[in-house]
Amino acid sequence: MFSDKANTIFQEVIKKYHEKDDVDQEFTNPYDADKDLIEHLLYRKCWIDTVQWHYEDIVRDQNIEPEKALKLKRLIDASNQDRTDSVEFIDSYFLNKFKEVTPKEDATINSESPAWAIDRLSILALKIYHMNEEATREDASQEHQMKCKAKLDVLLEQRVDLSAAIDQLLEDIAKGDKYMKVYKQMKMYNDDELNPVLRNNK
Repeated sequence: MFSDKANTIFQEVIKKYHEKDDVDQEFTNPYDADKDLIEHLLYRKCWIDTVQWHYEDIVRDQNIEPEKALKLKRLIDASNQDRTDSVEFIDSYFLNKFKEVTPKEDATINSESPAWAIDRLSILALKIYHMNEEATREDASQEHQMKCKAKLDVLLEQRVDLSAAIDQLLEDIAKGDKYMKVYKQMKMYNDDELNPVLRNNK
């Protein structure tokens, strides 16, 4: 199943990141884009999500210096763009994979593309990792641990359900029961022609 591969890679990424637990650490993708394209894309996607997760933690420090906060805001903006780009690369992979499939006359479109569902699966992997940390944190109260354990159980159930839904969607596309139609993200605030503030500063 595709979701098994994705979940394994996401856990691999998160484990690798936390060996140093540093947003500035060097990124190396162990998967060759020419030989293992989807693995390469999944690894890159989750790495972006993992670094951004920690940017979001850091920027919420109540004592953060304004200059550092602004720098982090810029980094988060750039990360969001990288995240969107990586989703579109993954969808392009599936569009190519299923290009020979002829949708049935009664085929329907899904509410989201495969890659955006995979995006949610990557974020879910991060939630599971960090909720497990909280559920097992030795310096936390028993009440805290129990609350986090209950939340962790829900997240794990959610991963099972989302994984099954992704696998079913891919199977339906492969059989022609559903078809893919991908809309490129048209974010306006990073474009100096579409964002009036940026346009006026040119």
